[in-house]
Amino acid sequence: MSANILYFYQNHDSDGKLYLVEAKRAIKEIEEQKSEASEIEAMRFDQYETIMGIREFVAGEACDHEYLVEEIDGKLYRIEYAEERSTRLPLYINLSLLGMMIVTNIVLVYVYIKILKPFQDMSDLPYGLAKGNLSMPVKEEKSKLFGRFLWGMDMLREKLEETKEKELAFQKERKELILSLSHDIKTPLSSIELYSKALSEDLYDTQERKDEALQGIARNVKEIKGYVNEIVTASREDFLNLEVHMGEYYLSEVIKATESYYKEKLSVIHTEFQVDEITECLVKGDQDRMAEVLQNVMENAIKYGDGKRIRISFGEEEDCKLIQIENSGRSLKKEELPNLFDSFYRGSNSTGRKGSGLGLYICKTLMRKMDGEIFAGMKEDLFCATIVVRKA
Repeated sequence: MSANILYFYQNHDSDGKLYLVEAKRAIKEIEEQKSEASEIEAMRFDQYETIMGIREFVAGEACDHEYLVEEIDGKLYRIEYAEERSTRLPLYINLSLLGMMIVTNIVLVYVYIKILKPFQDMSDLPYGLAKGNLSMPVKEEKSKLFGRFLWGMDMLREKLEETKEKELAFQKERKELILSLSHDIKTPLSSIELYSKALSEDLYDTQERKDEALQGIARNVKEIKGYVNEIVTASREDFLNLEVHMGEYYLSEVIKATESYYKEKLSVIHTEFQVDEITECLVKGDQDRMAEVLQNVMENAIKYGDGKRIRISFGEEEDCKLIQIENSGRSLKKEELPNLFDSFYRGSNSTGRKGSGLGLYICKTLMRKMDGEIFAGMKEDLFCATIVVRKA
């Protein structure tokens, strides 16, 4: 609005009319070029917004345009102009600005409806999931911008809900198991107590009866050991819940994903990372679980190696594909290898390093569920984990 007022003020003021300004410019240009009358009349004035032409002034001659008479080199000339052209310019500018404003408003409304409002609606999703509100499905969004995100959030919600249900079921089973085993253990414990009391009070008068009592104690101890083994086995099987969905996949896809992930990570800590070329091979197993196994072994190589070099190489053995992950800086004792894949086992090189002792145990469990295997070995200053994958 201010620009329009200024424009009209300048163009309607006697000193600021555009045609007067352009007429003075044209006269100056003609005088500098010292043009003849014929040349002046033949001149084109496209560079001027209001000047239509310049003709020698003849009194009484009709003219279709507004004009003013000026003297040029001693002669009078009629400078024809069209003042209305300049007055239309603000209209064109305003129409252009109006069009831009309309388009801008449409874009802003679209951004609000398609991006800002859905994002505002989604901002409470993570907070709700963190609070445990898992039963309400995530509302679907038709927008392509957030459709995949909401789909992923709903999958996360379902996974958390499933995990929560499994955890509750596990807690229930554990309590039932403890109650059941506690009841079962009471019987052999009572027998041991009676046998021990009888032996301590010398109630058995013959050696044969004493031997029978000792055999009874041993028999009940063995029974209690069996219950303890049941508890340990049940604990190992339940607390991780390592499900595997068997299928077929190309091993190179998992290797390339692993290489891509660790290439940048290892370059930051200046560890040389080498991945040998792998031939295309279709293998059996769970692709996601295989990626988890590789990740666990790689993390161990980073954590317990000396940080100089890690290499992934490949081999063939009958109907199996071998993946060998080597790291420099062997710090484990050879006699520890048999226990390396036991649950909660941590080697002598784990001092001062965080961990639970479950990484390699998980790898072993997963590989066996996928009809594969994993084992470890040492050579010179290298530690090597070999993963055996069954070909499809």
